[in-house]
Amino acid sequence: MTDSEPALKRSLSLTLVTLYGLGNILGAGIYVLIGKVVANAGQFAPLSFLVASMLAGLTAFTYAELSSRYPLSAGEAVYVQAGFNLKLLSATVGMLIILAGIVSAATISRGFVGYLQQFFQVSSTPVIVLLVVALGALAAWGIVESVWAAAVVTLAELFGLLLVLWVAAPGDGAIVEGLQSMSESIAVSDWHGILLGGILAFYAYIGFEDMVNVAEEVRNPVVNLPRAILIALVISTLLYMAVALVAVSSGPVAELANSDAPLAFLYQRATGDAPKLISIIAMFAVVNGALIQIIMASRVCYGLSRQGWLPAMFSKVNRTTRTPLIATFLVSLFILFMALWLPVETLARGASLLLLMVFSLVNLSLWRIKGQADLPPAGFSVPKWVPATGFVSSAAFMGYQLLAGTY
Repeated sequence: MTDSEPALKRSLSLTLVTLYGLGNILGAGIYVLIGKVVANAGQFAPLSFLVASMLAGLTAFTYAELSSRYPLSAGEAVYVQAGFNLKLLSATVGMLIILAGIVSAATISRGFVGYLQQFFQVSSTPVIVLLVVALGALAAWGIVESVWAAAVVTLAELFGLLLVLWVAAPGDGAIVEGLQSMSESIAVSDWHGILLGGILAFYAYIGFEDMVNVAEEVRNPVVNLPRAILIALVISTLLYMAVALVAVSSGPVAELANSDAPLAFLYQRATGDAPKLISIIAMFAVVNGALIQIIMASRVCYGLSRQGWLPAMFSKVNRTTRTPLIATFLVSLFILFMALWLPVETLARGASLLLLMVFSLVNLSLWRIKGQADLPPAGFSVPKWVPATGFVSSAAFMGYQLLAGTY
């Protein structure tokens, strides 16, 4: 890129980038997949979320250090290049991240239809087409405008989850009894369902890794990115565990497992009222997650192009919008195809598998990088055992998913 060509605009504060990540994490999973997790794990669904949070947490610490050492777009590809110095492997990782973002956005777009059908009996195809086109246009408009829109919706998402917890919580006694029953009745055979549920629950944590791909648009990324990643993960973990506990403690889980709009179902069962408010919030939450995935995947295209691993046209930034328009258009087009092609559960498991591959390589990259003599300065650092454990756990979880045939 020459000095005369426009670059991405460094305009995101710690608060905005945290809300950006938190909105992606919350919208991507809990509003769509809590019922599917319950279908696999039953009353042990909270354990599925606990397993997923531990796996995601290890890798989040790895991302936090790497983002402070290499604050660049196409973060994962850059990290793998620094760790292995293999351009083909690095470019492949970047393409996997783009694909995971596309699959994730397609998953979320299909989930939107389930909540919209709480109000209207509509065909999914025209709704998905209009949604993806509108979100692609917003992502192309500008990063500040897009992230501010995402931040406002994230606050609505938080309100929606707190509302469900408030109205659906069965009382302290019931939750304590549920935890006691869970600990007393769990058997070895139950862990298969818990781990299968964990594979889906892991998808609900997807989002923290996307934050590193807007690094070139974050103010003081060496300090702010690690902080934002960890804050977003802690908040989402607390909310997920609370929602899962309330979900399995407030009544029979079979109906929840079959619901296409699980949080709306919980609200209606608890109050007896039509779940209009929670359905509206859920629709916005789902839209928010899809928007953030479009932004992320287009920035990875941009970053790979800047590294010379994709054609130069993908790094072209529009002078007016300061966004990569060609990359945004192509990402939106592929999301549309995926959303019209595959069901939600298949898409979610596919995204989880792709990201577990990437997480394994990113963890291994940091482990290798920490053995190098000349390291870039970091605003955040973890012991060497953290990426080693993250690699082993991500690879093991990926292997279990493949052997279980759930991809």
